[in-house]
Amino acid sequence: MSENYYQLISKSNELSRKEFGNVGYVFTQIGINAEPCSKNCKFCSMGFNHYSLNARWKKTIEELIEEIGRLQNYYFDDLFLMTTADYPIEKFLKISEKLSPLLKQHQRFVANIGDFNFEIAKDLKAVGYTGVYHINRLREGTDTLISTIERENTIDAVLRANLDLYYCIEPIGPEHTYDELLVEIKRARNLNIKAMAVMRRIPVPGTPLFEKGIISAAELTKIAAVTNLVVNPKRSMNVHEPIQMALLAGVNQLYAEVGANPRDSESETQNNRGFTPDMAWNMLGEGEYFPLYCRTK
Repeated sequence: MSENYYQLISKSNELSRKEFGNVGYVFTQIGINAEPCSKNCKFCSMGFNHYSLNARWKKTIEELIEEIGRLQNYYFDDLFLMTTADYPIEKFLKISEKLSPLLKQHQRFVANIGDFNFEIAKDLKAVGYTGVYHINRLREGTDTLISTIERENTIDAVLRANLDLYYCIEPIGPEHTYDELLVEIKRARNLNIKAMAVMRRIPVPGTPLFEKGIISAAELTKIAAVTNLVVNPKRSMNVHEPIQMALLAGVNQLYAEVGANPRDSESETQNNRGFTPDMAWNMLGEGEYFPLYCRTK
């Protein structure tokens, strides 16, 4: 790696320390259903034509209450609920309304679901959501059965409803060009994202893009640095899945995951790829990032 590489990640780290100080964040996500999805994304273990998880299920409200109770034994900042694109929205709203009161005062509630309109965006806010994770993925419409227009319409609905938009450049594989990445980096910059991320594609056996492989930790760290410098998020910069090297480039936020995960073959990802909140905090601590209540460290 060249001198320019180290100058780049140093500059990104300098920006993060200026913007975030030593404050780190851990977001948690529960994948609430493991089922084949009609959008058939070529990188996802839950694609309809190549379902690769080792089980199929939907979590009940009782199971989700227990799951959140277990997570609340740890300190974390934001809770995401994730579904496949086909999950019934009315059912999702009813479940969410019951789960929202389980969050602590400092915790934000974020939906990671399929595309929707402005009316649904308002409904999400009404049941307690503070934000939505929604993006235009790399090669949308080619590696997925979703159009960029659909994604943009949902993003517009999120913003019109005054919900926080969480954005990510993903899922990055060796075949993606820097020009492709730049399109989404610029999109995020223009959307004034507060919580930004980059994610490399995890090759899941059985998925159509498995043979294309994975980018290195060094490459992902470089992409995180460029993204951080261009987008300049005001709350957090994430790399996914968690890698320690990226903390040198100013990454101050990591995810802990339970339940279904589109990058796993185990339907309960906490038994395989998923981090616990403590694992994420331990990694952040190695980079001298600490919870908000510890910001004086």
